[in-house]
Amino acid sequence: MPTMLSRKMGDNHFIITAELAPPRGSDMSGFMQMAAFVAPHVDAINVTDNQGANMRMSPLAAAALLVREGIEPIMQLTCRDRNRLALQSDLLGAAAMGIHNILALTGDHITCGDHRQGRAVFDLDSVVLIQTIQGLNDGVDINGKALDGRTTFFTGAAAAPEVEPFVVTRPKLAKKAVAGARFFQTQAVFDPERLRMFCAAVEPLGVKVIAGILVLKSAKMAEYINRNIPGLKIPPAIVERLANSAAPAAEGLRIATELAVACRDICQGVHLMAMGRDEVVPEIAAVLT
Repeated sequence: MPTMLSRKMGDNHFIITAELAPPRGSDMSGFMQMAAFVAPHVDAINVTDNQGANMRMSPLAAAALLVREGIEPIMQLTCRDRNRLALQSDLLGAAAMGIHNILALTGDHITCGDHRQGRAVFDLDSVVLIQTIQGLNDGVDINGKALDGRTTFFTGAAAAPEVEPFVVTRPKLAKKAVAGARFFQTQAVFDPERLRMFCAAVEPLGVKVIAGILVLKSAKMAEYINRNIPGLKIPPAIVERLANSAAPAAEGLRIATELAVACRDICQGVHLMAMGRDEVVPEIAAVLT
């Protein structure tokens, strides 16, 4: 059964998704309250999986609770924390609970997060994970053994339009498309023209592009990202706008809105990453609809 997200993409509807992180604890009240606030303004809510290698509640549980409330989730699933047994088990559990949109990720290394003493797994990479998901859709596990009930996942993958040189990353994107990815969700975009070039380069792959839009809070935040996040470079002009503003959080919202509007005619959707300022999602979404 196709998901609402897949049907909208198939109908060339401009997609708007937002990102919510599960809580660092068992209290879901704040998460569910924000999800209910954001959901009417987006096509799906992307539930992160120990984002940045920082421990939080399982995205499987959080996404299942969204389904129960009639909210369509995209469940992130990373290779960092699970071997092939656990990945397949979580995917089958997701299917049983009505979760059918998956964003397959390799995952930030564990040394980036708050449990650096732990051991990363990385039994599979994102390409093999996507292949595995396609196998489950075809009714077999990673070893080719038949399942008692196939899955119907709609699968996405990550992409980084501003990574240099792009010629190095395109072959892996092609592998993700061949493996079964139906959309690329990009890292934060700050240069619409680079996004335009990226979309032109991947158009032959037949995969939709959902551009990441990051809501910056301050010049300090932008500078931290430039120092510490590989493949993501915030242009000096944007850092300067934030630094010179008397209200940098408001300026960050203006920048994100401008970028989202610029992406409207370039790609097939935007993914809003509000970084804890989830209350601004409706304001950005309103200018796109």
